[in-house]
Amino acid sequence: MPNSRLLFGCAIFLASFLLFMVEPIAAKQLLPVFGGSAAVWITCLVFFQTALLAAYLYAHEQSRSSGRTASAIHFLLLALAIAAAIVFAVHSPDSGAGTDSPAIAIFADLGLSIGLPFLMLGATSPLLQVWLARVEDGRIPYGLFALSNLASLLALGLYPTLIEPYFPLKIQRLAWACGFVLFALISMVLAAKTRSAAQRSSGLETGSDSDVPRSPFRHKLLWLLLPMGAAMQLSAVTSYITANIAPIPLLWIVPLAVYLVTIILVFQFPGLAPRWLVTRLLAVLLSSLGYIMTQVDKSLPVRIGILFFLVELFLACLFCHNEAVALRPKRASESTEFYLLFAAGGALGSFLIGIVSPLVFSFNYDLALSFFVTAALAFAVLWSGGWGQRLLWGVGTVMMLALVIFIQIAYQRNTPVAVRNFYGSLRVKESLVYPGATMRTLTNGNIQHGTQLFSEELKGTPTTYYGRDSGIGLTLDQCCEGRSRNIGVIGLGAGTLAAYGRAGDRIRFYEINPAVAPIAQNLFTYIRDTPAQVSIVEGDARSSLMREQPEHFDVLVVDAFSGDAIPLHLLTTEAVALYRKHLAPGGILAFHISNQHVDLEPEIVQLARAAGMRTMRVVSPINEERGEFSATWMLVTDSPAFFNIPEIFNRARKPVENPKVPLWTDDYSSLLPILRW
Repeated sequence: MPNSRLLFGCAIFLASFLLFMVEPIAAKQLLPVFGGSAAVWITCLVFFQTALLAAYLYAHEQSRSSGRTASAIHFLLLALAIAAAIVFAVHSPDSGAGTDSPAIAIFADLGLSIGLPFLMLGATSPLLQVWLARVEDGRIPYGLFALSNLASLLALGLYPTLIEPYFPLKIQRLAWACGFVLFALISMVLAAKTRSAAQRSSGLETGSDSDVPRSPFRHKLLWLLLPMGAAMQLSAVTSYITANIAPIPLLWIVPLAVYLVTIILVFQFPGLAPRWLVTRLLAVLLSSLGYIMTQVDKSLPVRIGILFFLVELFLACLFCHNEAVALRPKRASESTEFYLLFAAGGALGSFLIGIVSPLVFSFNYDLALSFFVTAALAFAVLWSGGWGQRLLWGVGTVMMLALVIFIQIAYQRNTPVAVRNFYGSLRVKESLVYPGATMRTLTNGNIQHGTQLFSEELKGTPTTYYGRDSGIGLTLDQCCEGRSRNIGVIGLGAGTLAAYGRAGDRIRFYEINPAVAPIAQNLFTYIRDTPAQVSIVEGDARSSLMREQPEHFDVLVVDAFSGDAIPLHLLTTEAVALYRKHLAPGGILAFHISNQHVDLEPEIVQLARAAGMRTMRVVSPINEERGEFSATWMLVTDSPAFFNIPEIFNRARKPVENPKVPLWTDDYSSLLPILRW
């Protein structure tokens, strides 16, 4: 078959490119519907991993079949997938799809919209390798798996840099659907050309393949466990560096790219990195970073910390993937089983870190557990290397287990409460700031969500970003002189803003994480002590506001942008229109935009202008005596008098505009233009 390998390679490359391209597109379009960006992304990733495993299972079953029936099934599924891709291109989720079970609803939406196309794309790489082996001489073209991961890496880099910043979701979906139709047509051509070869071979148990011994059970077990260890490392390192080193948006792309690079290297260039070098460097990195992790409330400088953990991730994934590939089957008939177990290991590792660990553990031990699993796998794989390797990795495994126990003890010290769930890992830390004054701090990773000083004179003082001279402090003191206030707050934290409540006031908090409210009500006293009437609404704020009648807020505070997972659906023209619906005449929107890595100021200027409202910036300084941080607030209103109030006029400044920052909508948004490089 002339140029058959080129055509097979093009199909595999296109399939993997489209596979990684549709993931962010499909997930992003769900944000305005279901809200809570971190939770939505995690749920989508679990769906993608599960669907990829199903795709590999389909490829495995197809490779064991031959003849007209198998070909007919494949043609039928490709045709149905084309129809589903076209529907996906022209259809967007309904705006009113609120539900009490968002995870189930997300699975259902993704399954109905991209489930079948995703299945066919995911099955392409292992299935076409079997087809090519049948057409040629029975040898397994494992290099095509490296090609598929190269395409995935390319899509991963192109989406946030060239596609998301310049094209709305409608155009992205349409272009992706056109690409899928092209892929499906190529696949149909290949299926037709290889059907006769498949019928002649009746599987792959022919010729030299039947003379090759089957892979032992130990090898098959390691095909599962080694990729599991690599996936655990990927999930744990990503979570650790974004939560404890630098909450930088889009930083999750870098660990995933490192993970894909190791797969490309081991499949395309096996033996490139000597085992002795990789294992020695890995042992050094595991022990060094394990020691750093024992310093629980300390962290490395951002660049150094990210670099060291990425190098460790590279070595761990390189080791796990290299050892798995070294054990790959010689029989072509076992190749899809190898890929199936390889994918199952990846899905299992991500599932253990992303889903099981938050349900089982109150504290975040993910990284320490992944280090322990990596050391244990090295101990098992390198057992045959002699007593030197057994001693090294036996001791290393025990040390990593001791690290988990040490972190457990360290986290429990001065920690009245720790809660971990689907939305994050919350911890309340208690410390003595000076004799007679205890401070409690609510954290998620290294991000502080509120503090309170427990002394007679400071107990009711608003701290952190909410001091009296901050933008929100000035707004609440000056907005409604002489009458009670109606205040809405998106983001509860420790409930600090309740300190501004007066008798007759009404304060309504919106909080997506159900674990936050009990902490704010029981371990902090802002809500208990305020004379205002306080209510707390659980669930995504935008979804909750869509279901409510107009609340007529005098001030609506939007405080959800201090972490790495910026909820973009709270900063679109549609969101601002919803906020205005709930504002009283002359009401004020107060956006808290203190963030080291994202400059939201130009975007809020654009949103305010589009809504016909004025906006000003208020920056407050640090005050260590009162526990106040430097804070930046953007105040937006259509009131002609608010910015003329002397206290506001003297502190507010004209915001910085950037015409290169485009207006965000539910159909278009991109963090790239506003990242602080």
